[in-house]
Amino acid sequence: MTSTPIAELWPTLPGGADTRPEAAHRLLRAAVESFAERGFHATTTRDIATGAGMSPAALYIHYPSKAALLAEISRVGHAATLALVRTAVAGEGDPVTRMRRLVEEFTAWHARARTVGRVVNYELHALPEDAYAVVAALRLDIEREVTRLIEAGLAAGVFEVGEVRTAARAVTSLGIDVSRWYTDRSSETPEELGRRYGELVLRMLGAQLPGAGPSKPGP
Repeated sequence: MTSTPIAELWPTLPGGADTRPEAAHRLLRAAVESFAERGFHATTTRDIATGAGMSPAALYIHYPSKAALLAEISRVGHAATLALVRTAVAGEGDPVTRMRRLVEEFTAWHARARTVGRVVNYELHALPEDAYAVVAALRLDIEREVTRLIEAGLAAGVFEVGEVRTAARAVTSLGIDVSRWYTDRSSETPEELGRRYGELVLRMLGAQLPGAGPSKPGP
């Protein structure tokens, strides 16, 4: 199972320095692979430690439990996604251009980082209550950013949707689900899939695409 190296997803301090020791990175990578393959509850701390080439006792030097590993992975994965969405929403161009860019990048990220995406989106039920609250807040921020962009499109007269919040959830759900089914054998690259999803979402939002022409009148 290959995807974007997990170390590339971790935020770094100003100047690019990462405070996590190499052993912690190895544990995080092993935890992601184990959680994605077996599920959180079926994964043992021994599975994670073995995958990292360490003893079970060494794991506890860096993380008090496998739940702490899941919390870290979930928090950072969602923070990376939120940063991507915020950058796209605040970028240049009209709402159609920005929505296309958002969906293309959001979709491609979930294809490239599918192992991480699978864990952070489909193991939420296993998070401790306090960790879940942190992740839930990040997910709400993501939804708010997408909602804000849809509202901008409505105000500009380039989108036409009945219920904005439902549309925002549909937009994010399409991209998130990519991490569930995308594999190395998929016929499209992450970027190609992102472009297809970008057009699909714009049509869903009622945007007039270049060269599409006016919709045909009914019989």
